[in-house]
Amino acid sequence: MPLNSPLQLSLPVYLPDDETFNSYYPAAGNDELIQKLRANAEGHGEAAIYVWGPVKSGRTHLMHAACAHANELDRRSFYLPLGIHASISTALLEGLEQLDLICIDDVDDIAGHPVWEEAIFDLYNRVAENKRCALVVSGRSAPADAGFLLPDLVSRMQWGLNYQLQPMADDEKLAALQRRAAMRGLQLPEDVGRFLLNRMARDLRTLFDVLDKLDKASLVHQRKLTIPFAKEMLHL
Repeated sequence: MPLNSPLQLSLPVYLPDDETFNSYYPAAGNDELIQKLRANAEGHGEAAIYVWGPVKSGRTHLMHAACAHANELDRRSFYLPLGIHASISTALLEGLEQLDLICIDDVDDIAGHPVWEEAIFDLYNRVAENKRCALVVSGRSAPADAGFLLPDLVSRMQWGLNYQLQPMADDEKLAALQRRAAMRGLQLPEDVGRFLLNRMARDLRTLFDVLDKLDKASLVHQRKLTIPFAKEMLHL
């Protein structure tokens, strides 16, 4: 499904243009998952993949990246974060199995909601019958630990491949920050990167937001990234 389709535009959802596979720095142990997601986006992967990891662990980045990769290949994809389930209808899921790739994010947000659990269960079944569509689902916990009321839904989620996102070591976070900076034409010295790791929340989402703020500030003030400059801009 193209991004400019009426259905996609009817949702308060967009795909950030900077969240691709190229901009994702994988922690050790996540390479196989990324290969599987690429394959799904390209049309020769698994029928269903379940990815789990804590908030801000990179799950959403990977979901965005898979859809972006599919779109680049003129394949029809659809991304849906279920954190907005209270403002949409389960009817939105009808017919999605006719697409090439479906990415359902934060699925455990509908745990304990019978109508939504049944709708996701039905979607799994339709994808299995269709055999041309790939379904990628993400949550904070493994299916059995997410609090779903419908045992058959847990069974369906476990039926496909299950991956736990491995956490990044500090050196990997530093490398990810430096890669993101380089993609923006910005040089992030190692000492500044380690300063941010030691003084800010350690999840990459927060660190990337801080880096973006510093990037804009460096352009405005025409200054290089240094620890004193970071302290000044971040009021540390």
